[in-house]
Amino acid sequence: MAHHLLEMPITEEKARSLKIGDTVTLEQTLFGIRDATLIHMFDKGRKVKFDLHGHAVIHTAPNVHRVPVSNEAPVGYKPFCIGTTTSMRMERFTHDLMDREGVRIIVGKGGMGPDTLAAFAEFGGAYLAIVGGAAALETTWIEQIVDIDMDDLHPESLWKFQIRNFGPLLVGMDSHGGSLYADLQKDVASRRDAVLKSIGAV
Repeated sequence: MAHHLLEMPITEEKARSLKIGDTVTLEQTLFGIRDATLIHMFDKGRKVKFDLHGHAVIHTAPNVHRVPVSNEAPVGYKPFCIGTTTSMRMERFTHDLMDREGVRIIVGKGGMGPDTLAAFAEFGGAYLAIVGGAAALETTWIEQIVDIDMDDLHPESLWKFQIRNFGPLLVGMDSHGGSLYADLQKDVASRRDAVLKSIGAV
């Protein structure tokens, strides 16, 4: 297992070097995205103004403060509490997010499924896990909201964050078919079957 310091954006080769169990710290840029953002991008055909190729996205609808535009808040938003939401709801968008937009890394909570794992294998990508309840800590890793798109969907806009030392995060899924979530499900199912058998329930 290794630790990777990734200055975003990254190449496919770099994304494929990540393996489950590794840890990652992200630097420079991270994009915030959520259900409504993805629905508008892919179900409703909206184009985004950002180039997401090689970048990481985080599943979030951040709590922000509206403030006067300044050098510290160039689009009039200041981070207040930027947490991570459950990723599985957005499973059906991963292929298109990687194919059309070039995203390499997904940061989220709770893992994703086989369609996402297949997309990682096809395009070269990885899922980085954040533990639920860590929003206060995550917010300290975000230095600034530098830009925003689709702000009519607020707070499920497309956010561009400037980040520093974002991590360490655990690689939960990789481009080689590895998934800590699938492994856990298999282990739980095996233990469940053993328990049921021991009490004569099967």
